[in-house]
Amino acid sequence: MIDVLFRFLEGTGFAHMTWQHLVMIIVACLLLYLAVAKKFEPLLLVPIAFGMLLTNLPLSGIMDEGGLLYYFYTYGLKTAIFPPLIFLGVGAMTDFGPLIANPKSILLGAAAQFGIFMTFIGALMLGFDAQGAASIGIIGGADGPTAIFLTSILRPDLLGPIAVAAYSYMALVPVIQPPIMRALTTEEERKIKMKQLRTVSKKERIIFPILVAVFVSLVLPAATSLVGMLMLGNLLKESGVTERLSKTAQNELINIVTILLGISVGGTARADQFLNLQTLMIIGLGIVAFGFGTASGVILAKIMNKLMGGNAINPLIGSAGVSAVPMAARVSQVEGQKADPSNFLLMHAMGPNVAGVIGSAIAAGILLTLFAN
Repeated sequence: MIDVLFRFLEGTGFAHMTWQHLVMIIVACLLLYLAVAKKFEPLLLVPIAFGMLLTNLPLSGIMDEGGLLYYFYTYGLKTAIFPPLIFLGVGAMTDFGPLIANPKSILLGAAAQFGIFMTFIGALMLGFDAQGAASIGIIGGADGPTAIFLTSILRPDLLGPIAVAAYSYMALVPVIQPPIMRALTTEEERKIKMKQLRTVSKKERIIFPILVAVFVSLVLPAATSLVGMLMLGNLLKESGVTERLSKTAQNELINIVTILLGISVGGTARADQFLNLQTLMIIGLGIVAFGFGTASGVILAKIMNKLMGGNAINPLIGSAGVSAVPMAARVSQVEGQKADPSNFLLMHAMGPNVAGVIGSAIAAGILLTLFAN
C-alpha cells in the first residue's frame, strides 16, 4: 500500500517541481495580475500568461510533441499563419482616413521604426546573431503580431521572451512615452494647434488599401503576408459591400486567433529556455528599441514643424508613429491637453499611428528579405 502511495506521489507534478518551474509560475501569475487587475493588454497577456503557466507545470507535457499547445504552435505559430490573420482583423478595425488626409504622416510612421534598426545594431554588438538581433529589434515597432511573425520565422527559440517584452512594453506606452516626449519638446511646441483634417472620400478609402497592397508587395515581397492581410481587412470594411465578412474579421476571427496565438506563445516560455541571461538582455534591449522609436518620431516631427514655418505640426504626434493603436495616439492627445486643455491632437496623431502599423510590417519585410534563410 505504501509503495503504491509512493509511486502515485512520484507521478505527480509536485515531485518534479524545480525552483525554475516555481520562478516561471510566479512570473506567469505576475503577468496575469497585470492583465486582470491592472488591465495591461489583457486580451493577449491573459492567454500568454496562462500558456506560460500550463507549460511550466511539471509533467503536463502540453508543449511536448502530441500535447495540445504543441499542435497550436506547430500549425499556427511556427508556420507564421496566426499573425497575418490578426492583421486581417486589425485592418478591418482600422481607419486609415487620418493618414489619407495627411499623407505626411507616413514619414512619422517610418521615423518611429528607427528604434528597430538601432536596437538591431546594439543586439549584434552584444553577441546575438543577425536573425536574433532582427527579432529583438522589431520590439521597437510596438507591434506584437509583427514581432511574433518575424521571430517565428527567424528565431522561434526566442519567441517567449520577445513576445513577453513586446506586449509588456505596449501595455506600458502611457508610462514609457510621456517622459521622452516632454524631454524632447518645449512647452510652446506642445501647445501647437493643428488645422482640422480634410474629409476623405469613400473612393479614396477603397483605393488606398488596394494601392498599398500592390505597391508594398511589389517593392518588398516578404511583407506581402502582413500588409496584404492588413489591407484586405481594411478593404472589407471600407468597401461597404462585405459587412458580414468585415464583422467576422473584427470579432469572431480575431478573437479566436488571439486566444490560439497567445496561449501558443506562452507555451514557448519554458523554464529551461526562458531563465537565462539572454532573456534579460532581450527585455533590456526591448525598452531601448521602444524608447528610440518614440524619440525618433518626435524628433522628425520637430524637424518637419521647423521646415513648415514652426506652427504646423505639434511634435507630440511624432511619438504615435509606433504602432500601438490607438494607445500611442491617445498619449499624444493627453500630453497635448496637459500643455493646453483646448488642444485636440487625437485625429492628427492617428495618422502616424496607423502609418506605424504599415511601417512595422514593412520593417519586418526588410529584415526578412535580408536575414531569412
